[in-house]
Amino acid sequence: MSTVTTANTKMANRLKPKDSLLKYIWKNRFMYSMMLLPLLYYIIFEYIPIYGISIAFQDYIPGSPFIGNKWIGFKNFELIFSSRPFMEALRNTLLISFYKIIFGFPFPIIIALLLNEIRAVKFKKVVQTAIYFPHFISWVIVGAIILSMFSVNDGLFNMIIKSTGMQSVNIMGNPKYFRALLVLSSMWKEAGMNSIIYLAAIAGVDVQVYEAAIIDGASRWQQMKYVTLPGIASTVVIIFILQLGSILSAGLEQTLVLLNPMVAGVGENIDTYVYKVGLKQGDYSFSTAVGLFKSAVGYVLIMGTNRLSKKVRGESIF
Repeated sequence: MSTVTTANTKMANRLKPKDSLLKYIWKNRFMYSMMLLPLLYYIIFEYIPIYGISIAFQDYIPGSPFIGNKWIGFKNFELIFSSRPFMEALRNTLLISFYKIIFGFPFPIIIALLLNEIRAVKFKKVVQTAIYFPHFISWVIVGAIILSMFSVNDGLFNMIIKSTGMQSVNIMGNPKYFRALLVLSSMWKEAGMNSIIYLAAIAGVDVQVYEAAIIDGASRWQQMKYVTLPGIASTVVIIFILQLGSILSAGLEQTLVLLNPMVAGVGENIDTYVYKVGLKQGDYSFSTAVGLFKSAVGYVLIMGTNRLSKKVRGESIF
């Protein structure tokens, strides 16, 4: 009898987690129903299109189904590395992304640290609103603002230079200045919004640590150096890993708006190259191969940086 009772108890224990999970889901069915639209979005626009990657290995004819085209293996990938325009776009992408990491990555951290030191609440809100606002402006409008600022003929910058007796400078059409223009405009537009992440991390630092530092006689600079920065180090590492994974994404919208034939040699990146070859020239197989190569490099960089961070600092995304 005891054996039968034990068996029934084990069976009940096996069924209980499943039954309780189903009851929990049914009880919160309205909350779970809110997940349906986002779930459908990712299935339709993120997972189903993965099947289209197969055209990178085909001699795809636009308009034809994915099945039935001539299979050419890795020929498109061989063409990538033998294509001079692609290698130039790859070089430009790496340089621009490298500059954005060097100068753009620490900028939001500096902004967050400075905002954290502001004690006047009203002034702090005004500053935050001013630096967050550019994020909500489209690159089309930003491009128009930059053009009105640096136009050779009637730009504000050149008008000021001319008023001092100096010659105007063609910043928009000079290859020497174009990459700097991309980096600085990206910093101006996104640094304020990116600083929110670090402000949230700073808010999570234990107040008692600051109090202990004050008791030990630490100045505001020392508190920032020895308390705040170590407290947000894990967040900085995670953001750096994610940003390094997108090193082959130099900004499609930004470059399309600001790029012109005079600076195409130093400004065209992989995204604009894929746009030109894929949509304008209709070579979908080649452009898909380029996009797949870009995704593979990003995956390797994220995994490698994540593993290195885990070994060095013991902190990682996963």
